[in-house]
Amino acid sequence: MVRPMDRRTLTRTAIRRVVQLPPAPELPSGYTVELPGRGTTFVAEIEGPPGAPTLFLLHGLACTAYLNWFPALESLSAKYHIIMMDMRGHGRGIRHGRFFRLKDCADDAVAVADLFGIESFIPVGYSMGGPVAQLLWRHHPERVDGLVLCATARNFRGKPQERLFFMMLPAVAMGLALRKPGTETADAMAKRLIDFPADAELSDLDVPSWALKEFRRTSPWTMLQGVNAIGQYSSHGWITDIDVPTAVVVTTKDRFIPTSRQLRLAELIPGATTHLCNANHAACVLAAHRFVPVLNEAVDSVTSRL
Repeated sequence: MVRPMDRRTLTRTAIRRVVQLPPAPELPSGYTVELPGRGTTFVAEIEGPPGAPTLFLLHGLACTAYLNWFPALESLSAKYHIIMMDMRGHGRGIRHGRFFRLKDCADDAVAVADLFGIESFIPVGYSMGGPVAQLLWRHHPERVDGLVLCATARNFRGKPQERLFFMMLPAVAMGLALRKPGTETADAMAKRLIDFPADAELSDLDVPSWALKEFRRTSPWTMLQGVNAIGQYSSHGWITDIDVPTAVVVTTKDRFIPTSRQLRLAELIPGATTHLCNANHAACVLAAHRFVPVLNEAVDSVTSRL
């Protein structure tokens, strides 16, 4: 019989064999900016080579810009100008009101670009950032040079059980909001989103303190609202109209956004290239050694067609 302490040790050892956390590079200095008429958000920039195309990095649900993208910053900034922000309700992003809207996030990105004097850019969206990137093209096409869409889809509620889940989610979210604070922790939400073993703890990963601090900046309530916003989103009516160079990074072991749905997104966008990453939905960090080379390949594919 395995004693409790031995079981925890075995779990920790097994997780570390599968999950390889990348070392954190020196993060770019970020700062708070005021977006006129919108609010205060957190932005970071890496200049890159002179005259290089601009990538606007859009993070996923429950992340921050630093947390989602830190493994890729060194390689991307060697060739591109990088700008990124914490989206509404996430990290140090704009405090949203009663509702979290993906279009507001897209409009915030344009406001940041205006502030930095950036006329056009390539949105690079991961998971929730994918719909935000799509909405940037939809509502601000003159600002979008190309698109890189990672671990994302054109809609998230195709199956009957998914439709039922997203129909019920607003009521569930309201019920959770009325419960005592701390009932649903951010760590618990994270474990659900990344298919983490039920008997394991995030501490088993030896996550750096800065990363845990970044993650815990986002409230569980925002995460629930984000899931609800994703569930209501669909670009099926206009996705085939996208007319800029596009690359889709598909996470082939994804159980949060099925691989088939990611592949369908790539099929429907005229001329889009598909780039396969053999990892799950948390590939941007927990399988960065696989994801970052594929991301670079996808970005290079888009810029080569500008």
